[in-house]
Amino acid sequence: MPIPDKERYTYVYHPSRAHKERWEKLAAKAHTSLSKFIIAAVDGVVDEKEELAPRHARELEGLKNEVKTLREDLQRKNILLERYEAELKRYRAAPWLESDFAGSRRLNEDLVRVLKARGPVDRHQLFDALGIDRREHDLTNAVMKQLETLEGFGFIKLERDAWRWVA
Repeated sequence: MPIPDKERYTYVYHPSRAHKERWEKLAAKAHTSLSKFIIAAVDGVVDEKEELAPRHARELEGLKNEVKTLREDLQRKNILLERYEAELKRYRAAPWLESDFAGSRRLNEDLVRVLKARGPVDRHQLFDALGIDRREHDLTNAVMKQLETLEGFGFIKLERDAWRWVA
Protein backbone atom coordinates (compact mmCIF):
# COMPACT_ATOMS: atom_id res chain seq x y z
CA MET A 1 0.00 0.00 0.00
CA PRO A 2 1.46 3.38 -1.01
CA ILE A 3 2.17 6.01 1.62
CA PRO A 4 -0.40 8.87 1.46
CA ASP A 5 0.94 12.19 0.24
CA LYS A 6 0.26 14.71 3.02
CA GLU A 7 0.33 17.59 0.49
CA ARG A 8 -2.93 16.30 -1.01
CA TYR A 9 -4.97 16.44 2.20
CA THR A 10 -7.75 18.94 2.77
CA TYR A 11 -9.64 19.12 6.01
CA VAL A 12 -13.33 19.92 6.22
CA TYR A 13 -14.74 21.31 9.42
CA HIS A 14 -18.46 20.66 9.43
CA PRO A 15 -20.82 23.15 11.07
CA SER A 16 -22.12 20.37 13.32
CA ARG A 17 -21.79 16.64 13.98
CA ALA A 18 -25.22 16.14 12.46
CA HIS A 19 -24.00 17.79 9.26
CA LYS A 20 -21.03 15.41 9.03
CA GLU A 21 -23.29 12.43 9.75
CA ARG A 22 -25.64 13.56 6.99
CA TRP A 23 -22.76 13.67 4.49
CA GLU A 24 -21.55 10.24 5.65
CA LYS A 25 -25.04 8.79 5.12
CA LEU A 26 -25.20 10.31 1.61
CA ALA A 27 -21.75 8.89 0.81
CA ALA A 28 -22.79 5.44 2.09
CA LYS A 29 -25.94 5.62 0.01
CA ALA A 30 -23.75 6.36 -3.04
CA HIS A 31 -21.52 3.39 -2.06
CA THR A 32 -18.40 5.52 -1.78
CA SER A 33 -16.16 6.99 0.88
CA LEU A 34 -16.89 10.40 2.37
CA SER A 35 -13.72 11.76 0.79
CA LYS A 36 -14.67 10.58 -2.72
CA PHE A 37 -18.24 11.83 -2.19
CA ILE A 38 -17.03 15.33 -1.29
CA ILE A 39 -14.60 15.39 -4.23
CA ALA A 40 -17.32 14.30 -6.66
CA ALA A 41 -19.79 16.89 -5.35
CA VAL A 42 -17.29 19.76 -5.42
CA ASP A 43 -15.91 18.75 -8.84
CA GLY A 44 -19.47 18.63 -10.20
CA VAL A 45 -20.14 22.21 -9.09
CA VAL A 46 -16.76 23.47 -10.32
CA ASP A 47 -17.15 21.74 -13.70
CA GLU A 48 -20.65 23.18 -14.09
CA LYS A 49 -19.40 26.69 -13.37
CA GLU A 50 -16.50 26.27 -15.81
CA GLU A 51 -18.99 25.21 -18.49
CA LEU A 52 -21.24 28.16 -17.70
CA ALA A 53 -18.44 30.74 -17.75
CA PRO A 54 -17.86 30.71 -21.54
CA ARG A 55 -21.60 30.73 -22.17
CA HIS A 56 -22.05 33.66 -19.80
CA ALA A 57 -19.16 35.47 -21.47
CA ARG A 58 -20.81 34.98 -24.88
CA GLU A 59 -24.16 36.15 -23.51
CA LEU A 60 -22.49 39.17 -21.91
CA GLU A 61 -20.76 40.05 -25.18
CA GLY A 62 -24.05 39.70 -27.04
CA LEU A 63 -25.82 41.92 -24.53
CA LYS A 64 -23.06 44.53 -24.78
CA ASN A 65 -23.48 44.58 -28.56
CA GLU A 66 -27.25 44.87 -28.18
CA VAL A 67 -26.89 47.76 -25.74
CA LYS A 68 -24.49 49.50 -28.14
CA THR A 69 -26.94 49.06 -31.02
CA LEU A 70 -29.85 50.31 -28.92
CA ARG A 71 -27.86 53.35 -27.76
CA GLU A 72 -26.98 54.24 -31.34
CA ASP A 73 -30.61 53.79 -32.36
CA LEU A 74 -31.77 55.95 -29.46
CA GLN A 75 -29.24 58.64 -30.37
CA ARG A 76 -30.50 58.69 -33.97
CA LYS A 77 -34.10 58.89 -32.77
CA ASN A 78 -33.26 61.69 -30.34
CA ILE A 79 -31.64 63.67 -33.15
CA LEU A 80 -34.69 63.09 -35.34
CA LEU A 81 -37.00 64.09 -32.49
CA GLU A 82 -35.03 67.31 -31.92
CA ARG A 83 -35.34 68.14 -35.62
CA TYR A 84 -39.10 67.49 -35.58
CA GLU A 85 -39.52 69.63 -32.45
CA ALA A 86 -37.52 72.48 -34.04
CA GLU A 87 -39.64 72.22 -37.19
CA LEU A 88 -42.82 72.26 -35.08
CA LYS A 89 -41.63 75.39 -33.26
CA ARG A 90 -40.98 77.11 -36.60
CA TYR A 91 -44.37 75.99 -37.92
CA ARG A 92 -46.20 77.32 -34.86
CA ALA A 93 -44.22 80.57 -34.95
CA ALA A 94 -44.97 81.23 -38.65
CA PRO A 95 -48.33 83.02 -38.12
CA TRP A 96 -46.68 85.39 -35.64
CA LEU A 97 -44.03 86.38 -38.16
CA GLU A 98 -46.48 87.48 -40.87
CA SER A 99 -47.05 91.22 -40.74
CA ASP A 100 -50.33 91.11 -42.69
CA PHE A 101 -51.84 88.07 -40.92
CA ALA A 102 -55.62 88.02 -40.77
CA GLY A 103 -57.55 85.76 -38.41
CA SER A 104 -56.73 84.19 -35.10
CA ARG A 105 -53.40 82.80 -33.96
CA ARG A 106 -52.65 80.35 -31.20
CA LEU A 107 -50.43 81.43 -28.35
CA ASN A 108 -47.60 79.18 -27.34
CA GLU A 109 -49.03 77.22 -24.40
CA ASP A 110 -45.57 76.79 -22.89
CA LEU A 111 -45.09 80.57 -22.98
CA VAL A 112 -48.30 81.16 -21.03
CA ARG A 113 -47.49 78.35 -18.58
CA VAL A 114 -44.00 79.76 -17.89
CA LEU A 115 -45.31 83.28 -17.40
CA LYS A 116 -48.04 82.11 -15.02
CA ALA A 117 -45.82 79.80 -12.98
CA ARG A 118 -42.55 81.69 -12.60
CA GLY A 119 -43.47 85.20 -11.67
CA PRO A 120 -41.24 87.88 -13.22
CA VAL A 121 -39.27 86.35 -16.13
CA ASP A 122 -36.66 88.17 -18.19
CA ARG A 123 -35.95 87.49 -21.86
CA HIS A 124 -33.05 85.06 -21.28
CA GLN A 125 -34.92 83.03 -18.66
CA LEU A 126 -37.96 82.87 -20.90
CA PHE A 127 -36.06 81.64 -23.95
CA ASP A 128 -34.22 79.06 -21.82
CA ALA A 129 -37.51 77.82 -20.35
CA LEU A 130 -39.02 77.53 -23.83
CA GLY A 131 -35.92 75.79 -25.21
CA ILE A 132 -35.34 78.48 -27.81
CA ASP A 133 -31.84 79.32 -28.94
CA ARG A 134 -31.45 83.12 -28.97
CA ARG A 135 -29.72 82.86 -32.34
CA GLU A 136 -32.97 81.63 -33.91
CA HIS A 137 -34.25 85.08 -34.78
CA ASP A 138 -37.55 83.92 -36.26
CA LEU A 139 -38.50 82.05 -33.09
CA THR A 140 -37.39 84.86 -30.79
CA ASN A 141 -39.33 87.40 -32.89
CA ALA A 142 -42.44 85.19 -32.75
CA VAL A 143 -42.20 84.99 -28.95
CA MET A 144 -41.70 88.76 -28.71
CA LYS A 145 -44.84 89.35 -30.82
CA GLN A 146 -46.80 87.00 -28.59
CA LEU A 147 -45.54 88.90 -25.56
CA GLU A 148 -46.65 92.18 -27.17
CA THR A 149 -50.09 90.68 -27.80
CA LEU A 150 -50.40 89.42 -24.22
CA GLU A 151 -49.28 92.82 -22.95
CA GLY A 152 -51.77 94.56 -25.24
CA PHE A 153 -54.63 92.50 -23.79
CA GLY A 154 -53.42 93.20 -20.24
CA PHE A 155 -52.42 89.64 -19.36
CA ILE A 156 -48.77 90.49 -18.67
CA LYS A 157 -46.85 93.56 -17.64
CA LEU A 158 -43.24 94.49 -18.43
CA GLU A 159 -41.44 95.68 -15.30
CA ARG A 160 -37.66 96.24 -15.20
CA ASP A 161 -36.96 94.07 -18.29
CA ALA A 162 -39.04 91.17 -16.91
CA TRP A 163 -42.58 90.09 -17.77
CA ARG A 164 -45.03 89.24 -15.03
CA TRP A 165 -48.43 87.57 -15.41
CA VAL A 166 -51.12 89.90 -14.01
CA ALA A 167 -54.41 88.44 -15.27
